Amino acid sequence: MWRWIEAYVRAVEWLNYRLGRVMMYFLFVMMGILLWSSISKVLVIPSIWTLEMAQFSLVAYYMLGGPYSLQLGSNVRMDLLYSGWSERKRTLVDTFSIFAMIFYLGVLLYGGITSTIYALEYGERSYSSWRPYMAPIKIVMDVGLFLMLLQSFAIFFKDLGKLMGRPIRSGIPCEEALGDVL
Repeated sequence: MWRWIEAYVRAVEWLNYRLGRVMMYFLFVMMGILLWSSISKVLVIPSIWTLEMAQFSLVAYYMLGGPYSLQLGSNVRMDLLYSGWSERKRTLVDTFSIFAMIFYLGVLLYGGITSTIYALEYGERSYSSWRPYMAPIKIVMDVGLFLMLLQSFAIFFKDLGKLMGRPIRSGIPCEEALGDVL
């Protein structure tokens, strides 16, 4: 059973690491869209699609980059007491508090899936003058929430392994270089 859990953690972390590294460069896509928006307003007719497309690319950037952020531990933490605790106590608290995040992500994913189904069934469009379909960005959001949920379970299993004295190695290639971040 433990081998399956280790394989799950490695696979999820490998996937989220690769996707996160790709999404790091997606910021340049958004910058390109905003640059075109600025140039088109000065030189040619202003584009009606640039602002909304920049928003969509930002949503993809942070929703698909979220699991990578969780994996590296670069998410925001309330560090009032946490930093003063021993490693074991932090791991124990993390093991139980991850369930709040799993519940939250599960509720968000449920709402996202129902919203995506609605957008697909009724051809939901944005209310802007460009009127793009909303289903593609909602699907991207659902994929990001699902991957964050998978990463949350991987974090839980890694913390559980630490508590049991059977640490699970990560599935990312530079784990040794990152050291205490993981």
